[in-house]
Amino acid sequence: MGKEEPKFKKLVNAADGLSLGISMVVAVLMGVGIGIGLQKLTGAWWTLWIGVFIGIGAAVSNVYKAYAKQKKSLDELAKDPRYTYKKEQQDKYDAEDDDE
Repeated sequence: MGKEEPKFKKLVNAADGLSLGISMVVAVLMGVGIGIGLQKLTGAWWTLWIGVFIGIGAAVSNVYKAYAKQKKSLDELAKDPRYTYKKEQQDKYDAEDDDE
């Protein structure tokens, strides 16, 4: 018997992708909230933009973390023997390309 896929694997993968979008929106909204709080605390209108930039920075950080996680997963997959090319096969294909 081969490996059985978990019953809810597609659902979990979809939720993981959706969570990235949600986390970006939440990060920006929290930043705006911080900015509004700073604006009320200090009375300076421009402090709102500090919060907005904090939120955008947090959203970019979330995207980078998701990218790093996905890259690590793909790198592990690339090391799987089922998906690696053998040196002899690659040389054979290179030789065929040279003949053309």
